Amino acid sequence: MKRRVRNHYRMAFVFMVAVGAAIVDYSSGANAQAARAGAVKKDGLQAVYATAVEIAEGKRIAQASCVRCHGLDGISTVKGVPHLAGQRPAYLYLELRAYQSGARGKKVMDGAAEFLSDDALVKVAAYYASLDPAQPVAASGAKPVPAKPGPVQAGKADAAACAGCHGEGGISKTPGMPNLVALDPKYLVAAMKGYKSGQRKHDVMQSLLAAVSDADMNNLALYYALQKPARAQTPVTGDQAAGKAAAAACAGCHGKQGVSTNPDIPSLAGQDAQYLATALQAYKDGSRGDESMKGLAAALDDRVMKDMAAFYAAQPPQPPNVRRPLTTAEWAKKCDRCHGVNGNSVAPFLPALASQRVDYLEKVLRDYRARVRKSSAMAAMSDALTEADVENLAAYYARQKARAVVFVPVPGK
Repeated sequence: MKRRVRNHYRMAFVFMVAVGAAIVDYSSGANAQAARAGAVKKDGLQAVYATAVEIAEGKRIAQASCVRCHGLDGISTVKGVPHLAGQRPAYLYLELRAYQSGARGKKVMDGAAEFLSDDALVKVAAYYASLDPAQPVAASGAKPVPAKPGPVQAGKADAAACAGCHGEGGISKTPGMPNLVALDPKYLVAAMKGYKSGQRKHDVMQSLLAAVSDADMNNLALYYALQKPARAQTPVTGDQAAGKAAAAACAGCHGKQGVSTNPDIPSLAGQDAQYLATALQAYKDGSRGDESMKGLAAALDDRVMKDMAAFYAAQPPQPPNVRRPLTTAEWAKKCDRCHGVNGNSVAPFLPALASQRVDYLEKVLRDYRARVRKSSAMAAMSDALTEADVENLAAYYARQKARAVVFVPVPGK
């Protein structure tokens, strides 16, 4: 792989297959020419071109300024502090400059990078880049971090407690029990919160949801939204044709065939007929508090309610417009586009993630998501990450084998 740099040199990036230090194959003539051209000044590539003498000087600087947190071998034993060994040299240099300027916050690195010269930053970056990378979590003897279930998996596990009443996959087989499939997550979460708070009157549901967190409700709702829609497998009484005529007034909110396009309003297609009729009666008598529904239901008698329920129960439900979240493996493929296969970056400016500390990776992802660390690309990526995604991605990269890289300056044409 070749990339042209501003001094008209190209660098070939080669993975070291055998265990060894990340060293720089260096030509003094090439470095002198680059320095004279001034093409690599303060862009981090000086660290790529560092000589053995400069790397040794970087070790001396690291002993005085960096070892307390990062260790002389670049393997951190401090929570939240990254390993530096084998990290990409230009990236290390640029990060040190960011800390020095205050762009990354100065408190953490006060007394370390703040008073170092630019030449010292180059040398210490080159030194740590030259070291053997950390071993992955599984190989280092550290306890592996178990992957947390994704939201759909977590929702499926929690839904086991709901299946007795609402059916497998949210398809009811019990008259009076609503289908949970084909409902938008936003509506279903609001309904669960209504039962939990007592706004919706149902003692059993209030008791069952009392200990359920908002995150668990979100997972449940997402799981049901992603299941294949089907009509409730319960008996239907009532005149569907009469119900269709009566339901014309409901189409504006619930859709012509009972398929809502508003995430706040439930779809009625395929819903259990007895549940629908009971819900209408609850709106009519005020036991469900919704003024708009109370006004609409006030003029309906029991016969009309059953007919409308029969009509909606017969309609084919449709899946809501909900995207399945990415798995950890799918997220890692996206991350690997910049950070290299299994987190082994081949670019001097982009950090390697393989074998990095789990707690540090988690912190960085959260900081990008909160805009504490500034990067438009990382902000866009991290915005879509759930907390489980953050923890699983960090654990994934911590388990990957880190590979040192040789950066070789090659004369350009």
